[in-house]
Amino acid sequence: MAVHSKSSQKWLQEHHRDQYVKRAQTDGYRSRASYKLIEINQKDKIFKPGLIVVDLGAAPGGWSQVAAKLVGPEGKIVASDILKMDPIDKVDFVLGDFTNSDVLQNILNLLDNNLVDLVISDMAPNMSGIRGVDQTKAMYLIELALDMACKVLKPGGNFVVKVFHGEGFDQYMLELKKRFKRVMSRKPDASRSRSREVYFVAKNFKR
Repeated sequence: MAVHSKSSQKWLQEHHRDQYVKRAQTDGYRSRASYKLIEINQKDKIFKPGLIVVDLGAAPGGWSQVAAKLVGPEGKIVASDILKMDPIDKVDFVLGDFTNSDVLQNILNLLDNNLVDLVISDMAPNMSGIRGVDQTKAMYLIELALDMACKVLKPGGNFVVKVFHGEGFDQYMLELKKRFKRVMSRKPDASRSRSREVYFVAKNFKR
């Protein structure tokens, strides 16, 4: 029988009481994170039918599900993660590290080498609980996400990325402001209040 620490037991109890967990089960979403992207879109109107979208760190697929609905049959979603993801209708999935040249080429092939309208990233590292270590890992991931966005976004494209408050946060925002005309910080209601996560919505990429 598995033995859970008090902190993990508390998390499990909170998780099962979570209104967004319950809504995700009812609405057929794979993750409560789906509602974060829905809220961001309601405020910032980043989706519309027909867009080409890349979803980084996509597993288990909550954001891809939302994106696929919002871009409709004329749009295209290419999702990638180092973890396996069960298939989603109208979503092309690439398994592997997108910084690997073969994986990147697979993504580009699925895009028919077209530039994209939107890159979304809900990536986060496996947390150790050591804040300095976790922050360094998180910053590394979002730098990789920005590098990828700069490779594939068309001029005027948009970028949504999860960021954690801490060392490197302000510098990252400044870097986004160099590359995009507008940068906003969002804390969706679906994001747990105690979490240090926020989302940067960067609009109008300057290619």
